[in-house]
Amino acid sequence: MRSRRQIYGPDIRFSIRGQRFLTDFPFAAAVRLSTGCTGVLVTERHVLTAAHCIHDGHDYVQGARKLRVGFLRPGARPTLRWVHVKSTRIPRGWIGAPAELSMDYDYALLELRRRQSQPPMHLAASPPLESLAGRRVHFSGFDSDRPGELVYRSCRVQQQTIHLLYQHCDARPGASGSGVYGRLRHGDRWERKVIGVFSGHQWVEVSGEPREYNVAVRLTPPKYAQICYWISGTNSSCLYE
Repeated sequence: MRSRRQIYGPDIRFSIRGQRFLTDFPFAAAVRLSTGCTGVLVTERHVLTAAHCIHDGHDYVQGARKLRVGFLRPGARPTLRWVHVKSTRIPRGWIGAPAELSMDYDYALLELRRRQSQPPMHLAASPPLESLAGRRVHFSGFDSDRPGELVYRSCRVQQQTIHLLYQHCDARPGASGSGVYGRLRHGDRWERKVIGVFSGHQWVEVSGEPREYNVAVRLTPPKYAQICYWISGTNSSCLYE
């Protein structure tokens, strides 16, 4: 079911155009993977994406062993500047997991061969819904039905489990791996931080009736700490946020 993406009622997505927006935060942090997915720059040389964009649970997908990441270069016709990936990290929970559990661990980290100049987005452990401004999430991706364009959407979270955020943010193939972010209170101000990764579509039984949702993997405190360790190589700076 992960390959299917849903539009719920009117299509609420809109394309980000113009140099002013494409080079601005947070849109400049969105990147395209050479396997056809999306990712988000989370440090000067690390990209967060969905595990299924590079690995099917048993082996690397076609093209993943020569993986590249594309950064948008604005212009009359935006193009992509490609950067090679140095290494990849996938959680153990993804490897060989049964289908009903694999989505819980559908995230991966890519290390780029060289540092990038645009500002990355920061990560945070996914908070309770009441701590998320408007209970809303946002993400930008390279949806396949709008080739060459960065597509943004936002919607309210409908349900939350330990590992997943269920919502009706419109999406199409190509948006997988997008960094899902929300506005979180930090002292006296609100900050946008990545709290999950867009994974795909899932049917869920609610009050005995099947319902369909688009699903994001939550960065729980253990997942946040694991990704932080992958980035820094030490646990000393990986306290839960």
